[in-house]
Amino acid sequence: MDRLAAMETFVRVVETGSFSEAARHLRVGQPAVSKTVAQLEERLGVKLLLRSTRKLVLTEVGESYLLACRRILEEVAEAERGATGEYNSPHGDLLVTAPVVFGRLHVLPVAAEFLAEQPQVDLRLVLTDRPLSLMDEHLDLAVRIGELPDSSLVATRVGQTRTVVCASPAYLKKHGTPKSLAALAEHDCITFAALGGSDEWRFRNGESVRVHSRLVVNTAEAAVDGALCGVGLARVLEYQIAAAAKARKLAIVLGKFESAPLPVSLLYVRERRLTGKLRAFLDFIAPRLRARLE
Repeated sequence: MDRLAAMETFVRVVETGSFSEAARHLRVGQPAVSKTVAQLEERLGVKLLLRSTRKLVLTEVGESYLLACRRILEEVAEAERGATGEYNSPHGDLLVTAPVVFGRLHVLPVAAEFLAEQPQVDLRLVLTDRPLSLMDEHLDLAVRIGELPDSSLVATRVGQTRTVVCASPAYLKKHGTPKSLAALAEHDCITFAALGGSDEWRFRNGESVRVHSRLVVNTAEAAVDGALCGVGLARVLEYQIAAAAKARKLAIVLGKFESAPLPVSLLYVRERRLTGKLRAFLDFIAPRLRARLE
């Protein structure tokens, strides 16, 4: 039995919470994963996991063994990175995730500049508004918008963005410009789930207002497009309408009621030493995003 491979399998089972998910991540069959964990337990002479039809539970011995496995695997990975020179010069594959619109408008242009300067780095940019797990998806870096929960991940703040209510000049001319939150009840609104549901908007000091969702969409781009078409008021992030606002195709309203700006952060896994490719990308992207978000 390959002891390091067995440790990695055990850790993956615990992190994913099931043998089937661990098998999917490891790209092997579920029976192979179950067999590896069983052989590991047999070799150690202890039970690491308690299995039920619903979930897996670590035993007391399993908890301490899990910590040891993680430490050993991290040390092996660090030794391999050092041996290949990954700490010294940027090279290899870099996996980055970012929200769809922000990634397209801000991360992608900076990434293109970075690739031009680093010919030995290949970058995979995953644009999704669904927060991905850096560890489960083996991601090097995530761009996140919003307050971050406490975790073992490292966050570097690069700016902030506002949540704004906007509409087309044609809509405002026809229906009037709302001057208070209460006035929202008289307006048609465009909503999408990413900013808190289809029937309630939250503003400064946590004040919430029920709105009439004339149009419900599932992406920010569609909400902006709906506002441009004159359907109603949309509540989106400022950078998502920056070009349209500059061209005066959309106008921001109710500015004095806006909630506190949302932080924009770079998130990565805490390690004793960063790889050359990640260190180089962090040093490159952080100041450029700060400049873009000023």
